[in-house]
Amino acid sequence: MSRRTRILALGASTVALAALGVGIAQAVSGSEEPVTGPAAAKAAAAARAAAGGGTVLEVERQDGDGRGVYEVEVRRTDGSQVEIHLDGEYRVVDEVADDDASGQEDDRGSDD
Repeated sequence: MSRRTRILALGASTVALAALGVGIAQAVSGSEEPVTGPAAAKAAAAARAAAGGGTVLEVERQDGDGRGVYEVEVRRTDGSQVEIHLDGEYRVVDEVADDDASGQEDDRGSDD
């Protein structure tokens, strides 16, 4: 095997391993992808109403955690943050207090 072939094979192997690592990380953590357009606007409006007002910080599509289709992070007018989980019809599934400063989350509205 020539030196050039070995270098190309090593490079291809490195890329393949990196892609595999990213795929495993997403599978373990549950994949979340940003939502834009009309779906994001509908999810943001529903979450803002459920939170009692505030500023929408992020809208993501949920996959695999069983909490809903959309996860919307809202900063309420009192400064607290909450994650609102919505189903595919933009109805609230649950609400999770989100305290990014302490890294803790408190389930509210779940049946656990």
